[in-house]
Amino acid sequence: MKNNFSFKPAFPNLVTTANIFFGFWSVIKVAQGDFLYGAYFILIAAVADALDGIVARMINTSSKFGVELDSLADAVSFGLAPAFLIYSAFLTVFEGWGIAVSSLLLIFGAYRLARFNSTLLGFDKKHFVGLPIPASAIMIASYVIMFANEDYMQKNYAGYAVFLTLFLSFLMVSKIRYDTLPKFSRLSLKENKYIVSVILVSIPLLLIFGLKVLFYIFIFVILFGIFRHIVRYFLKKK
Repeated sequence: MKNNFSFKPAFPNLVTTANIFFGFWSVIKVAQGDFLYGAYFILIAAVADALDGIVARMINTSSKFGVELDSLADAVSFGLAPAFLIYSAFLTVFEGWGIAVSSLLLIFGAYRLARFNSTLLGFDKKHFVGLPIPASAIMIASYVIMFANEDYMQKNYAGYAVFLTLFLSFLMVSKIRYDTLPKFSRLSLKENKYIVSVILVSIPLLLIFGLKVLFYIFIFVILFGIFRHIVRYFLKKK
């Protein structure tokens, strides 16, 4: 009798598990008052999130189970963890209002994931509708990394943190389109020249200036998405 059992589907799910693990570790570090490492672990979770899709496509093991597990992992690592991070690092000065504002990253992120799963057809997508929740989390983490060594961090940057949190929460549930990461194929790279260019420019910038430049890279990506959305809107009206 032929045994069809295979460990292949487990590989991308193990990478997704790493995503959840580092998201949880981020929460633990933030609870201990180590905001910098809390931000670092969110970034590591984001790397795991990117890798699980790549691994699944490489060994052709994309599945509905993997999609659902990935969304649950994202809710932890890119919803709960950054919400707790931004609250603990900046928004405690606003007491109850700080809790309400920071919770939007988790609440709107959950809506964003639910909308994505309910409209997903197949496992390949050319764009995201709304800012992807990992991008929102990376913005929060990089914001904390920028100011982690500042004295009076809450006093100086809490107001900006409120605006950033509200801005990112709105973008996640917006209809603004953002590009997906390209596949490792000549056709995909040719069709995604913009995002490939951003990646190629970002790598040397990160090597030269470190993780602090990540905030400005994602600001550019987010604002470019908004600008492109506005241009497309007016072109359609003509």
